[in-house]
Amino acid sequence: MTVAASETSPKKHDLEFAGLNAPVQVRRHPSARRLTLRVSQTRRAVILTMPKYCSLDDAKNFLSENIDWVRTCLEALPDPVPFRDGIILPIRGGEHQIRFIGQSRRGHVVWIDDREDMPPLVCVTGDEAHAPRRLKDWLTSQAKNDLSARVLWHARNLGLSAKHITVRDQTSRWGSCSSRGHLAFSWRLVMAPPHVLDYVAAHEVAHLQEMNHGPRFWELVRMTMPGMDEARMWLRENGAKLHSIGAVAD
Repeated sequence: MTVAASETSPKKHDLEFAGLNAPVQVRRHPSARRLTLRVSQTRRAVILTMPKYCSLDDAKNFLSENIDWVRTCLEALPDPVPFRDGIILPIRGGEHQIRFIGQSRRGHVVWIDDREDMPPLVCVTGDEAHAPRRLKDWLTSQAKNDLSARVLWHARNLGLSAKHITVRDQTSRWGSCSSRGHLAFSWRLVMAPPHVLDYVAAHEVAHLQEMNHGPRFWELVRMTMPGMDEARMWLRENGAKLHSIGAVAD
């Protein structure tokens, strides 16, 4: 099944579907040519995109026709791991324990305390209600630092130049490259091993020259990232687990 869908449509509707334990978000997009479905791993929701000429009845019928596929996708999602005090979180591929420590006079909002023979502590200050957001903001900043460095390295290695780098909560792709040379990445890459983040950076840099996935594109990626196959395999096997971290539990 095709699972391409835009997340920028200005016209959105929620659709109720009996027997489906997940929200269904219907998005009418002017450039859509057909009805498409996908399951958001981070929002644990069904995203149905429809052309402007389709009706909500068309959307309901399309969902009904593909309900078994949707249920299979939802059942395959890992259990959500919300940001809570005490959870074990991977950062750059290594286990860390999260601690919401409340108010602190220490200057930093978030910092890491190393412990011998135990996972390092990631200490998050402030009210517990705000701690998850603070943790996510910190992880996003760490991802931005790592990705900026690797994008710069790969761009120089290939004789290219990225105009702008954004790190955000991308739910359908690990990275993207616009025709204007703007690169965007998922903050969750900071939880993957460094060689995986490095591969995604190299992948998007290669798109600065080849806006496709043809042979010349893959030659560029392999030229600057010889270990790309291992990183791609890691993402295929573990990407869903990364998307479950920070997801909202039912």
